[in-house]
Amino acid sequence: MSAPPTSHTTLTDATSAAISTPGAAPGLPRELTEILARCLSRAAQPVPQGLLRFSLGEWPLGWIHPMRVPVLQACWPELQLAPGRAVWDAVGLDLAQRSARLAAVAAALRSQGAITGWRDEAFACEQPVPDPCTAPGDTLFELERSAFRFFGLMSRAVHINGFLPGGRLLCGRRALDKATDPGRLDNLAAGGVPVGEPWQDCARRELWEEAGVPLSLSQGLTPRGQLRSTRMTPEGLHDEVLHVYSLVLPPGFVAVNRDGEVSEFLSLDLETLAQRLRQDEFSVDAAAVTAWGLLHAQGRADLQA
Repeated sequence: MSAPPTSHTTLTDATSAAISTPGAAPGLPRELTEILARCLSRAAQPVPQGLLRFSLGEWPLGWIHPMRVPVLQACWPELQLAPGRAVWDAVGLDLAQRSARLAAVAAALRSQGAITGWRDEAFACEQPVPDPCTAPGDTLFELERSAFRFFGLMSRAVHINGFLPGGRLLCGRRALDKATDPGRLDNLAAGGVPVGEPWQDCARRELWEEAGVPLSLSQGLTPRGQLRSTRMTPEGLHDEVLHVYSLVLPPGFVAVNRDGEVSEFLSLDLETLAQRLRQDEFSVDAAAVTAWGLLHAQGRADLQA
């Protein structure tokens, strides 16, 4: 099977310069830096062999598990299948027409139980670019977010590392009724980027909804680059660009969840953080974002703020 058109490594050429190498991370215990390096590696898994490359015309967009082909054919008869490929000949359609057709296909798959966790929220599927961590592609169609893993499409999300005085990180625990990674530890706030919402606006909204951070405080958000996370899940291939931010919190800040998606918040020193990362208590993406933030060239400054 041919390789994806863009890098599926965690440290892309454009953003790796912002990250300290594990052996050179200033002020961090070597044991912790080794754990952080493993967290980054786990979020950059290669695409498994045997998946079908899903393309819109000549644009390679995603990956489909071959065992899902029968139900997909029943819901989408015009999809063209060839060895190792599933091609949708829709280059002549416009964005609205593509979105409408995919919405109908996704609804049919949902009725068959092939897509679960429906959110009634759309993500944008982008035209491939050399490195989506440095620049987005034009939107080819909009699609219900819970369908993205079925087709192995790339999505985007924001993640915020929250830093408390004393070199501590404030982390949330995902609610037990979350569709993905229930009960696992997460960053201070995180969420998928819906159609039409700027990345930083999405981060500020998630901070308010998940941790009760007011706009007056979230104005202090600092971008910390992007990384790409890929791995196989029961729903299909997870492929997401994670937009990482840091936020230094004032002394005495108390996080309050407002949307029901976080069950509790934990203030973790570096020793406790290392232990929980080692025990895989964090979601894969949250662990990678934590590692990215701490190994960032400005990570030490965030810890000491």
